[in-house]
Amino acid sequence: MSDPGPGGTCGPGAPPGFIVEARDGQARLARLILPHGIVETPAFMPVGTYGTVKAMTPQELEALGAQVILGNTFHLLLRPGPEIIGLHRDGLHGFMGWHRPILTDSGGFQVFSLAQLRRIDEDGVSFRSPVDGAALRMRPEDAMDMQRVLRSDVAMAFDDCTAYPATEAQAAESMRRSMRWALRSFDHYYRDEAAPGHLFGIVQGGMYPPLRLESLEALSRRRFAGLAIGGLAVGEPEEARLAVLDAVLPHLPAERPRYLMGVGYPHDIVAAVLRGVDLFDCVMPTRHARNGHLFTSQGIINIRNAAHQRDTGPIDPECSCSTCAHYSRAYLRHLDRCNEILGVRLATLHNLHFYLALMRRIRAAIAAGTLAQLAADLMALPRRSGVPVA
Repeated sequence: MSDPGPGGTCGPGAPPGFIVEARDGQARLARLILPHGIVETPAFMPVGTYGTVKAMTPQELEALGAQVILGNTFHLLLRPGPEIIGLHRDGLHGFMGWHRPILTDSGGFQVFSLAQLRRIDEDGVSFRSPVDGAALRMRPEDAMDMQRVLRSDVAMAFDDCTAYPATEAQAAESMRRSMRWALRSFDHYYRDEAAPGHLFGIVQGGMYPPLRLESLEALSRRRFAGLAIGGLAVGEPEEARLAVLDAVLPHLPAERPRYLMGVGYPHDIVAAVLRGVDLFDCVMPTRHARNGHLFTSQGIINIRNAAHQRDTGPIDPECSCSTCAHYSRAYLRHLDRCNEILGVRLATLHNLHFYLALMRRIRAAIAAGTLAQLAADLMALPRRSGVPVA
């Protein structure tokens, strides 16, 4: 497939270029060709909910090696709205000054998290805005219209996010509604030749592998450009999440990219890459930074602990980020205790560097055929609060 170039359009159902260059077991090293550039996978997408990855400029993200970021359709619909973003050349790219690829979620997760403020029917969802309480309506067609205004490289089908825990009957009802909405999403997104990007479907079905496979069969009725696995990282045990991945991933089309939504800790990412996942997103590196939790080669540290008050060393001696090159743990702790904005910025830069550097290590390991050893090394690191860290 030829690259349509920045701001180009993609034909109905046309898959993005996805070129697998190496394999290590089920893991794939690939290039994903999108309208705004090429993404080397496996890749991690920093989350830019409101058109900004918190505390970072687009130029800083590029310097860190970010190839693609995630934008949130629901929050951008509420503020500033499609009219304002549509005034800017190239949609969300021009609005926020990021000219590399963007993936936008459909808004489904955010709508369904408003448990006390929304009502679901077959056509869509009615809900109250968490911003000003205004009555709003979102259908699959509305989510597609908003994502076309955003001009994201990858848009997501509108889905009914299955709650956890859910009975099999509840998960089945939710999944089947999602599948009907997915087909409507596809037909509306590709209703003409002006689609700015590619549409991914979302496999749902809760913790029930037969429902997941039924979901996948329903999605096969349209040629989605890629497939995501949704409804995980919502509180389920790790073994349940891995069981779902083991049941679903072998059945996903090998020629299309695979995206695991909302995951997660470094060991979660590596476990999913081993099973054949290509794309990831999570708020963890930025949210942890704002709460003083920093990822290091020896585990997660809490910079707020008194043990760092007199520590003149960097966050991580093995890290090559600019925060570690220029600032001490004592200084980061001081900034955090004083609620200085610089502290959040430096911590966020470090955590994002850690995640993006991890993905580079993963890609190099796949190319070298040593991913199993890298995964074993990560799993052997100390655990904090029962969570393996890297």
